[in-house]
Amino acid sequence: MAYHVPVLLTESIEGLNISPNGVYVDLTFGGGGHSRAILEKLGRKGRLIAFDQDEEALKNAIDDSRFMLIRSNFRYFRNFLRYHGIDRVNGILADLGVSSHHLDSPDRGFSFRFEGALDMRMNRNARLTAQKVVNDYPVEELARILKLYGEVQGAGKMASVIAKARESQKIETADQLLAILKPLVPFKIQNKVLAQVFQAIRIEVNREMESLKAMLENSSKCLLPGGRLVVISYHSLEDRMVKNYLRYGNVEGTDSKDLMGNRPTPFEQVNKKVITPTEEECLANNRARSAKLRIGERL
Repeated sequence: MAYHVPVLLTESIEGLNISPNGVYVDLTFGGGGHSRAILEKLGRKGRLIAFDQDEEALKNAIDDSRFMLIRSNFRYFRNFLRYHGIDRVNGILADLGVSSHHLDSPDRGFSFRFEGALDMRMNRNARLTAQKVVNDYPVEELARILKLYGEVQGAGKMASVIAKARESQKIETADQLLAILKPLVPFKIQNKVLAQVFQAIRIEVNREMESLKAMLENSSKCLLPGGRLVVISYHSLEDRMVKNYLRYGNVEGTDSKDLMGNRPTPFEQVNKKVITPTEEECLANNRARSAKLRIGERL
């Protein structure tokens, strides 16, 4: 099985508008599908710097003198670029969310389809795990996470039931958590709601929203004028932050125009309408169905 099938591959590579001798960044290397496509467009003097915080992704490193793979959360990518003497780049690509490899690995705990331990760390050196979130977070904080990051209906009640259950036994596996949650959810929508719960916990464990905010803000500082930012997101929270940053220059969506009526955004939106996968791609790769692609050009 492939480590991860790249989503919206053609559209994202076209969105980068690659210059053969340019310097590009792949912030979410994973199985290297997008990186390999970028390298095919680069000439001898072109460079590609890729990032991934998961040590397992390092096994997919590409043997190419133009390529460098750095193990790090992408929120720190600007620091690493500067360390390697790179101040500005021509394009940045980020394929957000969790990879197929993570979802299909029982021991990583990302999916409710397996019995694995509640882990969900993309960086296995990180201290915070899903188990700690479920067992140690105050009930109010747990409810906030489920509502904010998972958009779970009845988040307060669900958090209370989890808190009650953990008093008698520590919740260590996905199966234990499912046994607690399933009685709360009608059967016909169980998969949807369970996916929302696991998504919420995963986002909290990996601090995904904070990392995305830092990445977006750093992208405007690292891109050359005319450089492209290409972002693929998979849920409404991510997509809203990307859309707001490209449109308003901030992730909150605050529309603060200057005296001349201009917005202080560092980007021009290349695609005013979000790009989504074709029906053919969704049929070939079910996990592509929720993907949304946005492209911004640095002013």
